[in-house]
Amino acid sequence: MEYILKIGKEALYLVLIVSAPAVLAALVIGLAISILQATTQIQEQSLTFVPKLVGVFIALIIFGPSIMEQLTRFAALLLEQFPYHIR
Repeated sequence: MEYILKIGKEALYLVLIVSAPAVLAALVIGLAISILQATTQIQEQSLTFVPKLVGVFIALIIFGPSIMEQLTRFAALLLEQFPYHIR
């Protein structure tokens, strides 16, 4: 039982680390566009969608190899330790 809780904790931490670049990119772009909308008084809701989408894609392209490396390392660790913990 303790092993399952440890794996769950590590998995949640990995999800936070892996999702951080995309979330931060969307946050920064959304904030910048909100400031731009407030200064120009353009209140168009669809204006923020495309820049955020492009920003998230760029962040995933830049950080994709690092994200894949972390996910692969975690999966390999799980598969290596699996036979020892099913007893």
